[in-house]
Amino acid sequence: MPRPRTHDPDLVLDAAEALAVRSGPAAVTIRAVAAATGVSNGALYHTFGSRAELVGRTWIRAAHRFLALQAAMVAEAGDGVAAVIAAAEAPAEFAARHPMSTRLFFTVRRDDLLGEDLPEPVRAELAATQATLVELMKTLARRLWDRADAAAVDTLTLCLVDLPTAILLDRDRLANPLARQQLQAAVRAVLDLGPTPARPKTS
Repeated sequence: MPRPRTHDPDLVLDAAEALAVRSGPAAVTIRAVAAATGVSNGALYHTFGSRAELVGRTWIRAAHRFLALQAAMVAEAGDGVAAVIAAAEAPAEFAARHPMSTRLFFTVRRDDLLGEDLPEPVRAELAATQATLVELMKTLARRLWDRADAAAVDTLTLCLVDLPTAILLDRDRLANPLARQQLQAAVRAVLDLGPTPARPKTS
């Protein structure tokens, strides 16, 4: 029978997140997290199994938080264009609610944070986060253009990834109201042009 937990895993993930953001991914060690939380090394290994799993779970939590918020904003937005704009603005809203998770998710390179020794279940969850975003883009593409081919998804990638990165994230303008207006205008312009025409189906 597994031993009952005597600590809150979210507090541990908070500490790992803060270490990664403030001091770099290499700073996230079991010993450092234990020192920051008062949880013993043994208890951390019992809960997370390894440093790699602890780091992976920290990134996955940030990803889940962001994707859940983005999905909620899309659901509340209404029509297709408004839904895409809401999805594009999600990083700014995420920063207001979870500033440390925002910095981990968007400014720390995932490849720098996550090593090659991740347990397979953690790898599967990481892959699932990417699949969730792709599925959202396909859903929005179908709503807008009744298609979800590569060209349509590429247009949505521009709206949901490239433009928010360039306008909000790379220039540290997540809290800038004008930047959000500029993002909205840029997304509308891309959607007005739409994707390249779909190839006709051959019989």
